[in-house]
Amino acid sequence: MDDEPEILAAWRLILENEGYEVACASNGVEAVARVAAHVPALIITDWMMPLMDGAELCRRLKAMPALATVPIIMHTAVPPNESAGKNWDICLRKPVGATLFLTTVAQLCKPRP
Repeated sequence: MDDEPEILAAWRLILENEGYEVACASNGVEAVARVAAHVPALIITDWMMPLMDGAELCRRLKAMPALATVPIIMHTAVPPNESAGKNWDICLRKPVGATLFLTTVAQLCKPRP
């Protein structure tokens, strides 16, 4: 999820070329609806988005039993502050290179014991 369509399109293309199935949302409200309907293996979100920021999105997702264990990558130019709580697994600062991004995605998408 990202509010910048160009970033969303670029990462979607890169992930699909690597064989991942990708669903996108342009804001946190849309994201909650999408993941509630289909539980993903991984969620990638931006910190700053319209309607619902990344912190609130992560709080809501972790509060949903079906999504509580789904790993989350926070992909952001603005580092989250400590008072926001840490309801995500990894924070990648923009801009991030494709190699690091894909390595992180692959690590988090591994089956959990």
